Amino acid sequence: MRFRLKKTLKNQRQRVHIKLTDGQFHIMGMNAWHSYLRDPYHLLLMIPWTVFLTLIGVYYIAINVLYALFYMIGGDCIVNAKPGSFLDLFFFSVQTLATIGYGSMYPKTVYANIIVTFEAMTGMVQLAVLTGLAFARFSKPTARAIFSRVAVIAPHDGAPTLIFRTANVRRNLILEAQMRVYLLRDEVTVEGQFIRRIYDLQLLRHQSPSFTLSWVGLHPINEASPIYGMTPESMIETNTTIIVSLSGIDETVAQVVHARHTYAAHDILWNHRFVDILHQTPDGHRYIDYNNFHDVEKLG
Repeated sequence: MRFRLKKTLKNQRQRVHIKLTDGQFHIMGMNAWHSYLRDPYHLLLMIPWTVFLTLIGVYYIAINVLYALFYMIGGDCIVNAKPGSFLDLFFFSVQTLATIGYGSMYPKTVYANIIVTFEAMTGMVQLAVLTGLAFARFSKPTARAIFSRVAVIAPHDGAPTLIFRTANVRRNLILEAQMRVYLLRDEVTVEGQFIRRIYDLQLLRHQSPSFTLSWVGLHPINEASPIYGMTPESMIETNTTIIVSLSGIDETVAQVVHARHTYAAHDILWNHRFVDILHQTPDGHRYIDYNNFHDVEKLG
């Protein structure tokens, strides 16, 4: 097992690049379709629908061309096909692969029947694989949640607090929603070793029975907080990043959905607050105005 693992990892390198413009870690090839070239199944799940359908079309034409060439090698082996007509043999292959069987063309030699047998098996396997891939792509659960473009640090209940906002774009219920927040920054241990350390940021409310409209994440910055004592400058120097992970059960499909967002040091505004999006009409009704969802204002 050790030998296998060593052989698999040999000569493989993973480059990590930090863009100083936003302070975020960017792993080269992360979530890019070409990073899955050695894993065809995940590749076919990752590529866009247009590319996926194009690949299916190219494969379908190529496999029929291949079998048409096999039939040509057998000479005059298909009844009612014009001798030497590649087009007739191509369309006979299409009928065989799709198990259409119009009856106008059919094999008349042992060689042709052998090729038809293999092509029929190919068609069954092909149908099963493509059906599975299409179902897997359609059934992938996704959450349509948006996060505020920036996070702010402002007083809340008399204490400095890290604040950000998220909203459910689908307007359906996400049951048992959970939010986890992590802080990542560069540190040097007592032994002088450089590490990228991860801290859990405790929220005033990290769980909600139903996430429908909006949710405000609040992390009080007290002595137990990793942000305590930090400044905007120290956040930039240590490449501080805050990652928000949101998960829950989509009521419509009864599957777990998730979303995530990253705030770099430049995305955290100190001494700012979010513009209120909850309003009340003269007749006492309340409504949310998402036009100001990302807007902030500086504290006086």
